[in-house]
Order: sequence, then C-alpha cells, then structure tokens
Amino acid sequence: MNEKKVVEIRNLTKNYGSGGFLTAVLKGVNLEIYKNDFIAVMGPSGSGKTTLLNILSTIDKPTQGIVQLDGKDVTKLTNKELSKLRRDKIGFVFQDYNLLDTMTLQDNIALPLSLNGASSRVCMEKTMELSRMFGLKDHITKYPYQLSGGQKQRGAACRALITEPEIIFADEPTGALDSRSSKELLECFKTVNDSGRAAILMVTHDAFSSSYCNRILFLKDGKIFHELVRGDKPRKIFLQEILDVLSLTGGEFSDAR
Repeated sequence: MNEKKVVEIRNLTKNYGSGGFLTAVLKGVNLEIYKNDFIAVMGPSGSGKTTLLNILSTIDKPTQGIVQLDGKDVTKLTNKELSKLRRDKIGFVFQDYNLLDTMTLQDNIALPLSLNGASSRVCMEKTMELSRMFGLKDHITKYPYQLSGGQKQRGAACRALITEPEIIFADEPTGALDSRSSKELLECFKTVNDSGRAAILMVTHDAFSSSYCNRILFLKDGKIFHELVRGDKPRKIFLQEILDVLSLTGGEFSDAR
C-alpha cells in the first residue's frame, strides 16, 4: 500500500510565448508522488523534463492545472507561503553541487538548518548523522575545493536532507560524476528513500541511474508516454526494460557503466 501522498498534479499544462508563437511544453500531465517513491523522469531533449521539475519544485508556475504539495495548491500560495513551503518541505540537488567555497563541508550541510534557527547542537547532530550515512564523516572539515566531485555531490544531498523535507528534487545529479561516484550517490539516495526519509524525483538521461529508482516516467512531446514500475525485479532486468522503452521514445540516454 502506498504511503502519504506528497505531490499531486492534475491536467498540468505549460505554454511559452503568445499568439502565433505559442509553444506548448507540457500538455495535460497527471501525476501522484508518494513518500515511498524514488522516481526518474526520462525522455528526449525538449520533452518537458526540466519544465516539469521546475513546476513541481515551485521554481516555475504552470499555465493551467493544479499542483498540490503537502496538501496545498502551490499555484494559490503567496510568495511568503511559497518560501516557507520550499524551506520546510523541499530539498534540491543540482548537477553543479552549489556548495559555498568559503565554508567547510560541515557548514555547507548545516546551513539550511542554521538559517531556520536551529541550535548549534542540533545542527551538529544532524550533520554528523547525515555525513555518516553518506560516507563523509572523515571529510566534513574540508572545503569544497579539497573534495572530489562525488564527495561534493553527496555533501549537497546531505544539505538537501538536513531540514527533513518531504521530497528531494534532483536535476541530473550524476551528470558531472564518474561511474563510481554516480553509483555511490545513487546507493545513498536509495538508502534515504528506503528508510522513508523522503520521496525523490530525479531528472536524468542516464538509464543506469534510473535503474536504481522504483518508478520511471517517460516524457515525450509534453506528455507521459509510458511508466515503468520496478517491483521485485533485479536491477539488471529493470535496466534492460528502461533501455527498451527509451529506444521507442527516441530518448537521449547512456548506459555506459
């Protein structure tokens, strides 16, 4: 049975331009995301992946449709209410890490919690807990320039999780990583999701990365073309299913791992 529903969208459309220059990027997308979901969104360039991610994460607004996050229709919230929702319910992981070079990894991870007014003790406890989970406890006093790409991205994931959000949005999180670092990050993501800490929605071109998820959404021409559910399948079999669907969608992908 599914757990708590975190996100629900209904008849989501997004257009850019006006008049005769109108471009429809999303065309009536419907989707439900639950707390136990680890979802990959795949599809060719121009299919609407990034637009969907931006709308779900409240960075952009839809042209039409309903976007509910934690039971609230985000299209009707004020800027102040949206800021609070992002702070309390959403975590972000980007391809380029977005760590602050002048702060140690420990301070980078703790920053969102510190800005929320948490005590130093609470910040330290949660930072240490997450750094252990992500294999970073021996690196937290280092600065970003002293870390590998994989370590920086796992640090960014810790920072996204420290406020205990309902959902993590990850935009091509393995795009700048080598195969070993990608695998380490994905295994950490899976541990986080399996433990019930947060739902995860990840946009990726990488079929190998997607094979760690329990649901795959394939976008094509602004619509959900197909969905795969892993269930109890071994990851290698699930990976082949993903590649088979991508061959039909014309998706740009990689499975070189």
